[in-house]
Amino acid sequence: MHITETTDVWHRLKTAGKPIVLYGMGNGADKILRVMDALGLEAADFFASDGFVRGHSFHGKRVLSYTEACEKYPDMLVVISFASSLPDVHARFDEIDARFETVAPDVPVSGDTLFTYDWFCAHRAELEAVYAQLADDESRFLYEQIINYKLSGKLCYLRAAVSDEDTVMHTLVQPQTIHSYLDLGAYNGDTVRAMLDAAPDLHTVWAMEPDARNYKKLALYAEQETRADVRTYPYAAWDRRETLTFRVEGNRNSTVAKNATTGISVAQAKEKQIEAQMPDAVLAGASVDYIKYDVEGAEREALLGCTRTIADHKPRLLVSLYHRTEDLYALPQMVLQLCPAYRLYLRRFRYVPAWDINLYCI
Repeated sequence: MHITETTDVWHRLKTAGKPIVLYGMGNGADKILRVMDALGLEAADFFASDGFVRGHSFHGKRVLSYTEACEKYPDMLVVISFASSLPDVHARFDEIDARFETVAPDVPVSGDTLFTYDWFCAHRAELEAVYAQLADDESRFLYEQIINYKLSGKLCYLRAAVSDEDTVMHTLVQPQTIHSYLDLGAYNGDTVRAMLDAAPDLHTVWAMEPDARNYKKLALYAEQETRADVRTYPYAAWDRRETLTFRVEGNRNSTVAKNATTGISVAQAKEKQIEAQMPDAVLAGASVDYIKYDVEGAEREALLGCTRTIADHKPRLLVSLYHRTEDLYALPQMVLQLCPAYRLYLRRFRYVPAWDINLYCI
């Protein structure tokens, strides 16, 4: 495994010697600011794109326009602090990156573990082991680029680490062979709809979504869908039946908030009690061809909750690898523990930061 970075983005910020200016506000900026505060670093200012500034403030500072930030800080270090997959936003990132030193620090979607250089060194053996088990050159190349990005925050690695979605669909997912599908983290039904659009012979879908607002939309969609039997369940995918505290977002970021057994914790938000269930119990022994795991940091528990199904039917799997820092090695290892016969393919679609990292298990 060829890793070129020898330090991390947080060390770079500590030694920058220039004003650190955050591009964007919101949850991502809050996470970055918490890390900076722990390191004794302060953001000089915040800016938004020209045309998006409305005189508002963030963390006690008036949000500047990009033009104002350029005039005030002709040699600033720009910290991208929000996520996007939109081409026009990425073009803006590239323009800023060409003019100023720019980083997009990797902060985990779930959990508190940072991908620092020290963390990388401590877990390099595990990462190397997964790298050696990846099934093709593209997977290994992407793995290297993702690690280099997570260390450095540099956009060049993300530009290089992009897979073609149509190719992934036809060569790895192979929707023409899918007759039954389990969607864990089904949101409002959009991923079920996309699979039905791609899989002409798909006839049975099990869809689990614990967020009540999302589930209402999912259930309404399922009632109207005529191409397949879409069965919906208002459960979190877990490794046992249990009541969990759930952070309600009403979007894709709804997640398990905390659990006494796992020690998972996040900042307080709207929380409610929800039921978690093993996907094995939902399937009740039924054969399934394909399972999608995108459960906002609970992928480990969701995989364990499918132990029987994986052993009996060996379905193809799509496992998200970007919610927790340790996902890059822990989840591939778990898949191979559950079924050593799987071949592992890594693919990543365009996003800043390094989201939409998927492990395809075949």
